[in-house]
Amino acid sequence: MITGVTLFALLAIGAPVAFAIALCLVAYISTGTFGIDLLPQRIFAGMDSFTILAIPLFVLAGELMNASGITSRVINLANALVGHAKAGLAQVNIWSSVIFAGLSGSAVADTSAIGRIFIPSMEKEGYPRDFAAALTAASSVIGPIIPPSIPVIIYALITTNVSVPALFLAGIVPGVLLAIALSIYVRFFVKNYAKPRERMKMGEQLKAVWNGLIPLFMPIFVIGSILAGIVTPTEAASFAVFYALVVGLFVFRELKPGDLPGIFAGAMRDSSSILIIMATVAAANWFMTFAGIPQSISKFVLGYVDSPVTFLILINLMLLAVGLVLEGIAAMLVLVPILHPIAISLGIDPTHFGIIVIFNLMIGLITPPMGLCLFVADAVAGVGMARMIRAIMPFFVVELLVLIIITFVPDIVTFLPNLFGF
Repeated sequence: MITGVTLFALLAIGAPVAFAIALCLVAYISTGTFGIDLLPQRIFAGMDSFTILAIPLFVLAGELMNASGITSRVINLANALVGHAKAGLAQVNIWSSVIFAGLSGSAVADTSAIGRIFIPSMEKEGYPRDFAAALTAASSVIGPIIPPSIPVIIYALITTNVSVPALFLAGIVPGVLLAIALSIYVRFFVKNYAKPRERMKMGEQLKAVWNGLIPLFMPIFVIGSILAGIVTPTEAASFAVFYALVVGLFVFRELKPGDLPGIFAGAMRDSSSILIIMATVAAANWFMTFAGIPQSISKFVLGYVDSPVTFLILINLMLLAVGLVLEGIAAMLVLVPILHPIAISLGIDPTHFGIIVIFNLMIGLITPPMGLCLFVADAVAGVGMARMIRAIMPFFVVELLVLIIITFVPDIVTFLPNLFGF
């Protein structure tokens, strides 16, 4: 009890999640139950997995692709497909995020890369700057849902009965459904800020599609090779890095050898923040399991909740609240080892539950006060957080509706995994 209060107190004052957990573990160990040497052992054991190597590799692949000049090509491809529709540039913004999702898998990277182009461009076409920034942040949530996705890999690592390929497949339809829902909203419920855009000529469309196929091949190969059983997720991530290097250095030639040290350093920094949290949480989960805490919580919850529907409603409410104050991956690492066994006990499909958790926590990226995508979009747009929050609320409602749909219509999530035999 004291350890839990200490953890929340440290998080409340802004202590990094990994260090807050480590300090609580040190306090727990100091009671004399274990020797202090057990802590580094459990931290190392939490990292002793070949699959974990996929995380820094996918982070590096995303950084390389972002620096390889793919952003303009992705936007041109989306423009060729939907740019002529009503609110065309807003539609291009949304579907660029769908394409970009298969390359970076990071909502924050999506917001930063696409926002720098779309926010000024949409403002020139007559869209309010805060609307453009909010739409960019909202559509970037698609990134970690559509594969390849780092949160999906982490979820599969910390649970049982769930595979990376199954979760990859399960995220495709919800991600596309979210894009469709956002497109419908801007098509029918947003003022006609801009004049209709002319359809690209056939030659321009073909060129945009051709240029877009090169970056699109990477996620297609990654997902396809994993599903075919040719490679593991870690091996696929290695290929993604190699492919990104070849495309950037020799195909597009926008990536310079002198850029590589900075890109590798940035990828190492981003990966380290994720891996440090994973290591400390893995140690904390071991100590909690030894103390019987997850089992006690599971027994308590099952004593009061015997309906899967009731449980899913409560989980959605809890995760949305957690997403307000805790970063998604950190929340997942802390909560999923406790919640996942309860969901299995109630007969909920583990793949379905995984996507619900990930979708919930990704919505937290656009909810104040800790929404990272809100901060990044505001840093690009410079409109102020108050205007950003007002502008993001309609998009939050749209994403909430999609969450409700995938929660209570599980076939939307499980259709593709079942089709491929997962």
